[in-house]
Amino acid sequence: MSNVFIAFQRNEETRAVVNAIVADNPGAIVNEQPAMVKIDVPHCMVIRKSTIEEELGRAFDLQEMQVNLITLSGYIDETDDEFTLSWNS
Repeated sequence: MSNVFIAFQRNEETRAVVNAIVADNPGAIVNEQPAMVKIDVPHCMVIRKSTIEEELGRAFDLQEMQVNLITLSGYIDETDDEFTLSWNS
């Protein structure tokens, strides 16, 4: 089973996103570097708007993630409420 991953610039703005990804994806592996944070998840990663909003304490548009996005791996399925990376085509 291959991992999917997403990497963000490491800063205060991405902390809530990373925490939400870890909360919603058991088995997530976080690799923190000086300038970036990369999260690997086996097969499928779900990023939920509601979980990020709980972490931030405010409304959040999933497209805000793109400001700090460095790279990702996997097929993307995006709605207003969830951003999913997987290897299902």
